[in-house]
Amino acid sequence: MTEEGFLDRVVFSDESTFHISGKVHRHNVRIWGTENPYEVVQHERASPKINVFCAMSARKVYGPFFFREDTMTGTSYLEMLQTCLFPRLQEDELEDFIMQQDGAPPHFRIDVRRWLNDVLPHRWIVRGAHENLMFCPWPARSPI
Repeated sequence: MTEEGFLDRVVFSDESTFHISGKVHRHNVRIWGTENPYEVVQHERASPKINVFCAMSARKVYGPFFFREDTMTGTSYLEMLQTCLFPRLQEDELEDFIMQQDGAPPHFRIDVRRWLNDVLPHRWIVRGAHENLMFCPWPARSPI
């Protein structure tokens, strides 16, 4: 995208899961080392965890927002957008912004997409579906 000021308009967002036991979720974190430690660590299955969402504009970090459920759902994600993130964006008078979100299943729920179509027509990014009024689809095979 070569549009002047594009990056100043984007609100980047993502979430991560943190296990209270200290377990590292290997899909969210990469640990690099020069040697193989040859160590086996056993972890408790279904250990207590917390899901955290954060968004960032060129001017400010929004969040963190914590989810009460063990797993973030489309319903809890939409509720967080409506009651936490978007009111703060409005307080900061952030206008004409573009909301970026990845292809996580909660972001792609039909009620989330309908709400974003109503609130941000042609100003949001998510994995592609032609019926959405998005700015552009999330790039296929994106590394992030």
